[in-house]
Formats: sequence, C-alpha cells, structure tokens
Amino acid sequence: MNLTFAEEFLLLALDDRGCFVNIPAMAVEYGLAGALLMELAIMNRIDADLDNIILVNADPTGDALLDSILAMLGTERNSAKFWIKEISIRIENLRDMLIQRLVEHGILKIQQHKVLWVFSSRRYPCINNREEEEVKARIRRTVLSNDIPDPRDIVLISLVYSCDLVDMIFTETEQDKAYERIEAISKMDLIGQAVNRAVLELNRLIAEAVTSVTSMTNPMRV
Repeated sequence: MNLTFAEEFLLLALDDRGCFVNIPAMAVEYGLAGALLMELAIMNRIDADLDNIILVNADPTGDALLDSILAMLGTERNSAKFWIKEISIRIENLRDMLIQRLVEHGILKIQQHKVLWVFSSRRYPCINNREEEEVKARIRRTVLSNDIPDPRDIVLISLVYSCDLVDMIFTETEQDKAYERIEAISKMDLIGQAVNRAVLELNRLIAEAVTSVTSMTNPMRV
C-alpha cells in the first residue's frame, strides 16, 4: 500500500502508545499541510521558485483532499508559508481526516482512554506497526548511508527535520551524524527547501508563543 507523505508523517508523529509526540498540535498541522504540498509537487502539480508556490497543472489527482488544495492554489500565487497556514485554517480537522484514512487502511485503530477515570482522551495505536516501522527503516537507511536518496525520501526527511522528529527515529549516539546528513539531504529539492523553511519558521513562532504564555502564567520559571 502506497501511503501519502501526510499519512507517513502522521505515523512518525505518534509514539508507541498511539499518542502524539511532545510537539504542539499546531506544529503537527503545519507538518501535515507541508506534506500535502510536497505530495502535489511530486505529482508535478506545483513547483516553487525562491518566493512562491506555482501551480503548473490543475488536473485532478483523484484524491479529494489533494484536489481541494489544488483548487486553493489556483486562486493566487503566494509563498509556502502562506499556503501552509491557509491549508491549516481552511481544512478543518486536517489531522483527524488523515487519522481516519489510516483507520480505513487498517493501519491505526482509535481507542478511548480515561485520564484520572474522568477525562476522556483518544489514542491511535498501530494495529501491527508494520507501516510505521517500514517508514522509519527507510529514513534510517537513507540518512545513515551515503546512498543517493529517493525523491520521496528527500521530502519526508525534510519534514522530519522541520518538525523536530529526529530523536524519534535515531538514537542519541546517531543524532550528530543524522543531523548533518539530514541538512544536506533537505537542500536537494527546491520546493522541499521552501516548505521546510516555512514549517521551521511557523514552528519557531509556536514555540515562542508557548514560552511567552508559560512565563506569564508561571513567572517564577522565567
């Protein structure tokens, strides 16, 4: 089964219990929006210059979610950062939509979990971990070798870096080498660079906002 970048990214953003890793929910949304743009790039529907995402082919992809984004992109030319924010705003419950697709693929299941026996939360554990492990193994193999990466792996590795998921895939002793190689790989694709830069900047703004709120609510920790 061929998963989209967004579906593969979502698997990487879940820990072994089926909980999202310790990054802000909005950072996951931005990563997913970036993954959808990159999917369209691989399908030769969009391209990028130094400043803007460019629609080059408006033909439907056959994927309703991707086609809805194509319709957005046809309205104006703008930056990757602009479109990542727009996708996150205009497509409500983007994360839940992609989770449901993975459930329908038979890859995830949804579990209700009680916190303190009162508050309900959801977990999304893998049914057999095969797809998640395949994605991680592919990334590890590409990053820890000197092989020329596949274009699809370049995209996913860029997202792993921009959304701070490197330590979910590589051991502490591997991370110095991994970061060096990932930085080199992420420069191999122009649209990947544009999306990666946009996601990094948006996530930095989220982190600054979280730090600001924390310092105001608990000034002794500043």
